[in-house]
Amino acid sequence: MAGRFELAARLKRIPPYLFAEIDRKKKAARAAGRDVIDLGVGDPDTPTPDFIVEALASAARDPATHRYALDDGDPVFRAGIAAWMKRRYGVELDPNGEIYPTIGSKEAIAHFPLAYVNPGDVTLVPEPGYPPYERGTILAGGEAYPLPLTEENGFLPDLGAIPAETLARAKILYLNYPNSPTGVLATRAFLEEAVELCRANGIILAQDAAYAEMAFDGRALSILDIKGASEVAIEFHSLSKTFNMTGWRVGWAAGSRELVAGLGKIKTNIDSGVFTAVQRAGTTALERFDEVHDRMTAMYRGRRDVFCEGLTAAGWRMRVPDATFYVWVRTPVGWTSERTAARLLEEVDVITTPGSGFGPSGEGYVRAALTVDESRLSEAVERIGKLSW
Repeated sequence: MAGRFELAARLKRIPPYLFAEIDRKKKAARAAGRDVIDLGVGDPDTPTPDFIVEALASAARDPATHRYALDDGDPVFRAGIAAWMKRRYGVELDPNGEIYPTIGSKEAIAHFPLAYVNPGDVTLVPEPGYPPYERGTILAGGEAYPLPLTEENGFLPDLGAIPAETLARAKILYLNYPNSPTGVLATRAFLEEAVELCRANGIILAQDAAYAEMAFDGRALSILDIKGASEVAIEFHSLSKTFNMTGWRVGWAAGSRELVAGLGKIKTNIDSGVFTAVQRAGTTALERFDEVHDRMTAMYRGRRDVFCEGLTAAGWRMRVPDATFYVWVRTPVGWTSERTAARLLEEVDVITTPGSGFGPSGEGYVRAALTVDESRLSEAVERIGKLSW
C-alpha cells in the first residue's frame, strides 16, 4: 500500500528536518558500539533543577491540574511571567492579553504565520536560521525571503538591502537574538532599526528569544524594551534552555495585544494548552531564576572557553560566541559543511551540524553544541586535532 496516499503540496516544499537526520546518524553510530561525542542538537545534558521537578510533582497531585488547561494559560503562570519580564527586562506587560503560554517556543513560532500569512505573502527569514521560521511560512502558504547573516556584517541581516517590492509583500520579519547558530548578540541600534522598518512598512516583528538568558559577553535585550515595539512586535520565550526543560515543552509569547490574540486564535483551534502542572512548575522556575542563571552561565562559559581555545590551538577558526551554547566553526579550506561534519562523525565519532543545513549562508561552517561536560569537550578537541585536512 506504500505510496497510495499522496502528500499535500505544502509538505513537498519542505526539505527533511535537519535534526531528525542528525539523530538518525547518531543512533546508527551508537548501535554499532561507537563512542560518540554528540555536539549536534542543542539539548542540555544537565537535569532540570530539583526544585522545579518537586514543584511539578506537587502540582500534579492536585486533581484540578488534570483537566484541560485554559486556552490562554494558568493565570498564576501568566502573572509570574509578567513579574519576571518586569524584573529582568524592565518591560511592563498585562498578563491578561499580552502574554500567552505556549507548548515550548517552537510550536508557537511555526504556528504564528497561520494567523497572518496568506498565499503570496512573504516573511523575512534570517539564514542561516532556525528551520521553523521557513517551514511555518510554507505551511501557511507563504514564501520565505532569506536575509543572509554574514560574518562581514557581524551576523546581522542587512535590512537596508531588502528590495522595496519585497517589503511591500512582507508580513513578518523574524529575528533571533541571541542567535542560533552564530552565537551573536544584537545591538540596541540594530533592534531599533528593525522596529522602525516594521513600523514604517506595516510588518510584524517576531523575535525568537529562546537563548535570551544564555549570554556571556554583554546582555541580551528584549525586543519589547525597544521604543515602538509594542505596536508591531511579538516575542517568543522558552524555559527549555534556561532551566534545562527541553522535554517539558513550555514557553510563552508576549507583546502586542493584537498579535498575541492572533496567535491565541490559532492555538485555540489546534491545541488545548500546556499541562497546568507544568505551568505551575514554570512559575516556580521563574520565581527562583537567580538560583539557576549564574551557575548555568558559568558552566557554559567554561565549556565555551575549553572548546574554543582547544580548537583554535589546533588551527581551526571560529567566532567565539557572545551567547548561546553554540560555536559557529569555519570548515577547513576546501571542505564543505556537509563533508566536514560527515568526516568528523565517520573518522573521530564527533557529531556536529553542517552549517548548510541552516541555509545557504551557513555553507563553510559547522555548528557545535556545548552539551557535554568539559572533559568530553577536551576529548572532542583532541580527536578533531588528530585529523589532517
